Amino acid sequence: MFWWLLLATAAVALVLYRRQRRGFHKVYNAYPLGLPSYPLIGHGYIFRGTDEDRMNSMMQLGNVSLQHGGICCFWLGPKLYVVITDPEALELLAKTCLEKDNDMVKFIRLVLGNGLIFAPVKIWRARRKVMAPTFNMKNLQDFVPIFDKQSVIMTEKLRERVGSGDFSFWDYVTTYTFDAICETVLGVELNAQKHQNHVFITAFDVISQILAQRMLSPWLYWDWVFKLTSLYKLFEDWKKIAYDFFDETLRNKRKQLATGLFENERKTFLDMMLESSGQARYSDVELREEILSIMSAGTDTSAVGTAFTALMLSRHPTVQEKVYDELKEVFGDSDRPVTWQDLPKLKYLEDVIKESLRLYPPAPAVVRDVHETIVLPNGTTLLPGTGLMLHFWGTHRNVRYWGPDVEQFRPERFLEPLRHPAQYAPFSYSLRNCIGANYAIMSTKTNLSNLLRRYILLPPSSVPPEKLACPLRVKFDIMMKHCDKFELRIEHRHKEDIGYTA
Repeated sequence: MFWWLLLATAAVALVLYRRQRRGFHKVYNAYPLGLPSYPLIGHGYIFRGTDEDRMNSMMQLGNVSLQHGGICCFWLGPKLYVVITDPEALELLAKTCLEKDNDMVKFIRLVLGNGLIFAPVKIWRARRKVMAPTFNMKNLQDFVPIFDKQSVIMTEKLRERVGSGDFSFWDYVTTYTFDAICETVLGVELNAQKHQNHVFITAFDVISQILAQRMLSPWLYWDWVFKLTSLYKLFEDWKKIAYDFFDETLRNKRKQLATGLFENERKTFLDMMLESSGQARYSDVELREEILSIMSAGTDTSAVGTAFTALMLSRHPTVQEKVYDELKEVFGDSDRPVTWQDLPKLKYLEDVIKESLRLYPPAPAVVRDVHETIVLPNGTTLLPGTGLMLHFWGTHRNVRYWGPDVEQFRPERFLEPLRHPAQYAPFSYSLRNCIGANYAIMSTKTNLSNLLRRYILLPPSSVPPEKLACPLRVKFDIMMKHCDKFELRIEHRHKEDIGYTA
């Protein structure tokens, strides 16, 4: 009797499996990628090559989705992924499918654990409630003096680059965001801007590149295969360096709290989390997960957004002058500190930042899992077990919502209301959007305000004039970045600035 029951159960499971596979193939056949799929790896082969090659493949997925009315499919191993670039479908799925795709994010969890960004929904809901108050506007306003101080240090460091030709702006902006993050999140002044190549920044860069490669390489999904590669030891060594850095910082912070000695009354994110940890019951490991998530996302997201905006301004002098005119209206000819009251007045600068993020969103896509049957607005039925790629890069280029000039850098398009709220999602969308979006925008506006009051941004001499309006070459390593490390040139905006010292 037992064997008959076992066989019957297996037969039912096989029937259900085949029926589900038929459902997957039905969706794929309706919206195919148009490239051959192979056993075991599916379309995984399109993600071979360099970080730029991987990003080009990501853009190809977005373009095919746009050609099919906002949806297309591909196989990554045996799993079907549906690529969404239609705002209506994106809104429905972003609100319904909250669970991150485990096949993709499990590798990131090897570093960040169950930090808010990549946590399973059950953990995410509880932690979001605890974290949300720390990102309210009152707390963020208290951080503007830190943004201002650190960005002034950046502008002073940039003086060495005036008139010296092409250079990587990334090296300067990423140390600015790292110093700002460390001071606002940890209450620690690490002075990475004055001491380049900080070990945590290097660790995060190396780890991100390895994770990006593994996420899009099905043959590296098996741990035993990954451990046979040279990437494994490199990954583990740099992860330990990042963990040791934070653990030492947390020990010092607990000592500080025990003595009651504080340099000022401004509370950091870590202070606020430690105060709430009695209710939330954060362990040291959970604190490390959350703080490392904030630091890694905050450092790169703010840096990428600022750097892409600087690049676009350097290539569009008319837009840059309009931003400078607005800065003069707010600041006059002074170089006074930026305050939180100034930021809402910089409306055109914010539109410029938004347009830069539309064209070059730091996170070009996110992946989710379907856990229940869902019918899309176009009538397509998605079954449980389907993977989702909410493709923001493609959504931001949907001609139906943005018009035929989608590749043109035109900040004025944000003077008009959006046709659909989900057509613009540089910080993801709906409940699982980026909790630090306002932090990133405020940091970027403060930094660019100080930068543009002192310098004129110019395109790199290596780019011929006829190429300045062309799309930038970009690459994918968790965040989307410029292939040429955000190269540009700078000149003093005023002659008297030649003797400027911060």
